[in-house]
Amino acid sequence: MSTRKATAVSCSNIAFIKYWGNRDQIERLPANDSLSMNLAALTTTTTVEFDRALTADVVMIGGRAITGPGRDRVSHVLDRVRAWRGLAAYARVDSRNNFPSGAGLASSASAFAALALAASAAAGLQLDEVQLSRLARFGSGSACRSVPGGYVEWTAGEDDRSSYAQSIAPADYWDLHDVIALIDLSHKSIGSTQGHALADTSPLQAARVATVPDRLVRARQAILNRDFAALTEVVEQDSLMMHAVMITSSPPLLYWQPGTLAVLHAVTEWRAAGLPCCATIDAGPNVHVICPAEAAPEVERRVRAVAGVRQVLVAAPGGPATLINA
Repeated sequence: MSTRKATAVSCSNIAFIKYWGNRDQIERLPANDSLSMNLAALTTTTTVEFDRALTADVVMIGGRAITGPGRDRVSHVLDRVRAWRGLAAYARVDSRNNFPSGAGLASSASAFAALALAASAAAGLQLDEVQLSRLARFGSGSACRSVPGGYVEWTAGEDDRSSYAQSIAPADYWDLHDVIALIDLSHKSIGSTQGHALADTSPLQAARVATVPDRLVRARQAILNRDFAALTEVVEQDSLMMHAVMITSSPPLLYWQPGTLAVLHAVTEWRAAGLPCCATIDAGPNVHVICPAEAAPEVERRVRAVAGVRQVLVAAPGGPATLINA
């Protein structure tokens, strides 16, 4: 006999102040606070149905059955839901992205935020946004930031209950756009989960973490003041510091490709010539070029012309994870 079925949709996000490294790998308690913007055009839609006839969780991603560590990661979140609800049933999970997975576009963020909402609704749980953010965090740290809407800050906290994300401004507060230069659409050979575990092997990680509070304050204030020049400075600095940690980890993580550097150099030149834009890179080779909405068409045109750019996506600020069928 089947229990309730629910479907949720969630946005990916781009971090302005990065999350890299965990104090607790199991609970995914981060080394530092972080801040991001949800991306309306990059979404995951997930349906969850608990079924007592199943003998194991069945996980479909993009129409493909997932087994091994991938399924285990989903089951880890489902186990929390089952425990909270007192439910003894496995689940059927069908998840689909409208953008490339595993290429450094925070597909796990939108995926696990949608999973948390759909699974909890399917189980009949009435979770508030903080509880949903915590639940999503168990699957992917950055997923906790895709539960609230707009511009979102994740407080690292001291334990499970105090580590969650909240919106500092809604999606319509500031019309920024993310022009995403896709350099490589293939799945990363070393994913973010493995990368987080390597962070402390870099001699630069401690310095990065120690200086995050200052950058977080500057980034938050820049958003609240809609000050793009101030945001540009702190976003680019924070991104480069995270990648400095990656490059100096053991073994090193060097995600950048020639196209990555080409876009970074181009953005610097465009900004010097008066075009408002800045660049940030998550764990991958693809570059997110942030700009005011009015500059987005010109930024997109120029990004498409950069050597090594295979595809371009454009996203405005996105809202919170939402149930679309429950």
